[in-house]
Amino acid sequence: MTTEHDTPDPVNGDAAHAPAPAHAEYHPSSREYIRVALILVVLTCLEVWLSYSSISGTKLIAMLLTLTLTKFLMVVGYFMHLKFDSGRFSRLFALGAIGAFTLYVVVLLMFGVWGK
Repeated sequence: MTTEHDTPDPVNGDAAHAPAPAHAEYHPSSREYIRVALILVVLTCLEVWLSYSSISGTKLIAMLLTLTLTKFLMVVGYFMHLKFDSGRFSRLFALGAIGAFTLYVVVLLMFGVWGK
């Protein structure tokens, strides 16, 4: 036994039971993912090159931390799709990353890693 309210009728104004409109949002293409992956590979190669270079001390650690933070933000932004979501999510992850790196630098300073 069906009643008039059991079947949705969007034509006659039954909007409460009307199907949701198709969710059309931007999704990056495979080409964009490959481009981001290649940038990440280049940044990783640069990190490895820096670790074997003659640069040492504070300059090396600052450069490596900068590259690591850049890679983190790219991975979170593209592969976790935060770039395409609300800006609040991106700011939340960026704030967490900056907080973690700040804590890391403070601990390194506290143990005198750069003073040696």
